[in-house]
Amino acid sequence: MKIYEELQARGLIAQVTDEPQIRELINNGGAKFYIGFDPTADSLHVGHFMALCLMKRLQMAGNKPVVLLGGGTGFIGDPSGRTDMRSMMNEETIRHNCECFKKQMERFIEFGEDEAIVVNNADWLLDLKYIELLRDVGACFSVNNMLRAECYKQRMERGLSFFEFNYMIMQAYDFLHLHNNYGCNMQFGGDDQWSNMLAGTDLIRRKTGDDTFAMTITLLMNSEGKKMGKTAKGAVWLDPNKTSPFEFYQYWRNIDDADVMKCLRMLTFIPVEELEEMEKWDAGRINEKKEVLAYDLTNLVHGQEEAQKAKEASRALFSGIGDDSSMPTTVLKEEEIPADGIALTELMLLCRLAASKTEARRLIQQGGVSIDGEKVDALDARIAKNQLEEGIRIRKGKKVYHKVVLTTIQD
Repeated sequence: MKIYEELQARGLIAQVTDEPQIRELINNGGAKFYIGFDPTADSLHVGHFMALCLMKRLQMAGNKPVVLLGGGTGFIGDPSGRTDMRSMMNEETIRHNCECFKKQMERFIEFGEDEAIVVNNADWLLDLKYIELLRDVGACFSVNNMLRAECYKQRMERGLSFFEFNYMIMQAYDFLHLHNNYGCNMQFGGDDQWSNMLAGTDLIRRKTGDDTFAMTITLLMNSEGKKMGKTAKGAVWLDPNKTSPFEFYQYWRNIDDADVMKCLRMLTFIPVEELEEMEKWDAGRINEKKEVLAYDLTNLVHGQEEAQKAKEASRALFSGIGDDSSMPTTVLKEEEIPADGIALTELMLLCRLAASKTEARRLIQQGGVSIDGEKVDALDARIAKNQLEEGIRIRKGKKVYHKVVLTTIQD
């Protein structure tokens, strides 16, 4: 099975501009393609994960990736899929975020001579002259066509600033610059980028007469039609300091049964033939599938050692045995705890499992809090000091686990 057919089998391909040409290019290692990443935070998240995996798959098939960091477009912000304008970032924040992205990408992509390269559109966008850009590029765009684009239509009712309206032109100009200076002949992106990508292929055709290509990948949605990669705490980050390897593992371990095979196909590098066999597994093996998914993705992002630790910690939660050293943990000092123990509501605040005592009481009242596997019913429950010395595990809801231990300060 060649790479294009594999992408189809995994359900990754959403839209293409010219299927026969794209198939031939990527199957024969003839694509020099780019994917853009706007530095909206200091870490990549699960939303970027599919794009990184796509780059890795295509590079393994002999194609040449160009990673485009949006140091210039980051000053504007992509309105696609947004109901409001993104917060403006200063130059220092954008530069810092770009460096963080680049460091994280090295885990997925091979950089170097004759391998992938990283470029930053700040190097050409920030030096553009407004009048020259209007004459040279703006004349190629129809406002009527731009307003028909899905990314703008969604915003027209709430209001779309002229500032954001320029984003499509900037992204199209990126493709033109990368084509002229780096030989890029293809752009990949999420399905919500389709209009912007078509604007790029059209601009290149108008300015150079060359044919270039675009392909979008399916957005990662759950069975309810919502984007995956979010928790109650916010985004699932690839930075271990923002989302620990254990929390990352648990996110995938706890996804809905209906989403497991889709995630295995779209995100892992498990051969398609093996996945087809897994689909035939008995329904009783669903947790085994989830464990395969969680381990495989944690291994990809954080490495084998962290994946194994997270797996053992997760098993320890359900079995009561095993290594739980990778579980999120709060260490309390002995002098912080009164002799008669501490109220569970207060302990949940210290562990950041609740934003207030009112929220903590509500969670207990709803039966959403357990200590070492035993559900807590009493709103005035207290945790004894000797319990903390041995260490306790708090479970909030179905998916959030936290360990609390007491440390004794020696003279």
